Amino acid sequence: MRILILGGTAFLGRHLVDAALTNGHEVTLFNRGQTHPDLYPEVETLRGDRDGRLEALCGRSFDAVLDTSGYVPRVVRQSVALLRDAVMHYTFVSSISVYADFTQVEMDEDARLGTLEDETIENIAEHYGALKALCEQEVRSTFGERALIIRPGLIVGPHDPTDRFTYWVRRFGQGGNVLVPGRRDARVQFIDGRDLAEWMIRMVEKKTSGVFHATGPTNARTMGEFIDNLQEEIPSSGQATWVSEAFLESQGVAEWTDLPLWLSDQTGWPGFMSVDVGRAVAQGLTYRPVRETIRDTRRWDQTRPLDSDLKAGLSHERERDLLRAWKVWNDK
Repeated sequence: MRILILGGTAFLGRHLVDAALTNGHEVTLFNRGQTHPDLYPEVETLRGDRDGRLEALCGRSFDAVLDTSGYVPRVVRQSVALLRDAVMHYTFVSSISVYADFTQVEMDEDARLGTLEDETIENIAEHYGALKALCEQEVRSTFGERALIIRPGLIVGPHDPTDRFTYWVRRFGQGGNVLVPGRRDARVQFIDGRDLAEWMIRMVEKKTSGVFHATGPTNARTMGEFIDNLQEEIPSSGQATWVSEAFLESQGVAEWTDLPLWLSDQTGWPGFMSVDVGRAVAQGLTYRPVRETIRDTRRWDQTRPLDSDLKAGLSHERERDLLRAWKVWNDK
């Protein structure tokens, strides 16, 4: 197949390129050339900007397009309009953040989506989920039964630019007492970017349409199990110090950023880390062992500068201070 990837050199995109090439497909990339521009010298690369500079795609045709970089409906509208008659199948990477209500556990893909009263708003930081939902609408309104909508949760593994998973891998690798938030039985979901990419390419090969969640496994995974896997996989691992949510909230510790994978009970979003993935599993989505993802992420992280700052997680100083305060809190 001739596959066009809008993006393709950052995180999920590069795993999609690898999976497509492994399966023998002809890949073309379209991007601005700002992230790892020389990553795939053997792959045709078209330069442009999907917001108003699509000339390089004019007159071209492909069997399928994978859109990994659509965040604003006005911009997505431009690519779907141009490619409507030039590609047979359009895959859009959305997000589980599209939903209006995360109080429901094990939501399926038919749950109510978020909306915007003013659909011209383009503030991604504040309205990420609702904008993604509108982007989905643009794709489906143009491609109909030729559209595949993927809603990933947290994507993890080598080359993850967010460091939400990598923080835990690096921190446990550094040893000592590691501050871990909340309850051992808190549910967490994530997916290795390579598992996601390989499954997406198989879906494209079958020309599958519809909407699918694509995140962590069908059996519930807990924070405690994840921490156990870290300690079992990493030599001389750090030791977990479980800290209560009440303490963390009293200290102003931020969920998801200061301590990735943590959403407090007070937030009231149990559904965010417990969506139903049965539809995707029925279509062949599989998961490698968590310990393999931990191992490969650690190897990749060790290729980066040792003093590189992570984009998520606590600093050593902040964690140290919190652990000291936690000891005082417990001694009261």
